[in-house]
Amino acid sequence: MEGTTDPVETAGPLAGPAPSGPAGRAARAAQRRAFAGRYALLPVRLFLGVTFAYAGLEKLADSHYLAGAGDPQSFYAQTVAARANSPIGWALAPALHQPTFFGLLIAFGELAVGLGTLCGLWGRVAALGGTLLSLTLFLTVSFHVSPYFLGNDLPYLMAWTTLLLAGTPYLSVDGFIAGRAERDRRRGLPEEAVRRRSFLDGSIAAVALGGAGLLGGSLTATFIRRKPRPASAATPAGGIASAPAGGAKASVALADVPVGGSATVTDPASGDAVYIVQPAAGQYCGLSSVCTHAGCAVDAPKQGQLRCPCHGSKFDAATGAVLAGPAVKPLPRYRVTKNGDRLDLGPLQS
Repeated sequence: MEGTTDPVETAGPLAGPAPSGPAGRAARAAQRRAFAGRYALLPVRLFLGVTFAYAGLEKLADSHYLAGAGDPQSFYAQTVAARANSPIGWALAPALHQPTFFGLLIAFGELAVGLGTLCGLWGRVAALGGTLLSLTLFLTVSFHVSPYFLGNDLPYLMAWTTLLLAGTPYLSVDGFIAGRAERDRRRGLPEEAVRRRSFLDGSIAAVALGGAGLLGGSLTATFIRRKPRPASAATPAGGIASAPAGGAKASVALADVPVGGSATVTDPASGDAVYIVQPAAGQYCGLSSVCTHAGCAVDAPKQGQLRCPCHGSKFDAATGAVLAGPAVKPLPRYRVTKNGDRLDLGPLQS
């Protein structure tokens, strides 16, 4: 328990020589179980801390993140797309009025939560922040993902909730402060003085860690932010590039693409999968399998739609148009030509 010393904290695999025989083996097994129980949540804590710190820095380094309404990959555009289908869409209005402020708030919030979790500083406060961030993402981005276990925000929410309940009492700043407080109590220091000292120590550590995070995030946004590539060198959203003229062509048998069905080929230029579809008799087109929201691979066309399993975006299987967000751009289209009894994948059209 955070802030206290319990038997598990003092019992480890090397807590002392155990007697020989069955009693000794049982004692050593109990020590190993206590040791494992003490650090059972350490992998979860490290994963969450690293992931959220990286996510915050990644946003600050992304030139699209704060680009505004004109960029479909920006925080503003993603929020607009999510608002239409979110059960808390009404609560996103302030973020649309002040997108830069809220975008930076989320990025630095993720960074602070990640660093606090990694260092084990005010662990439950950091876990509460991670829980609120994950809950917000679940309700705005992946709420309509079906089946629910394909969404990635709900597992984060459950992991943060676990850490919120357990705290960060081991291998952490919280553990160090709690251990010193326990020693102060044993020395006879008044409880009020012990609590005051613990609070001051935690506050000083929080200011230092917060300053380091603010400095690191600011330097990332200033010097490491990726610049948009020139239009002549850029590839369309989703990472699809047109096939080079005169290069290898991808093709599929005409009989493999029935009306309302599809066949999968590979774009020779990018290596990405492309669905060749026949929405109506004699009409053929190619649609990229790369979702324009986050780059996930969309499922094959079914019932006239292509669905992204990551965040639930849906696209029209005939045109690639967006039917449901959070994606805001249609799937890139390819020209498909009939060549005898085969269909050839042509260049990228959009």
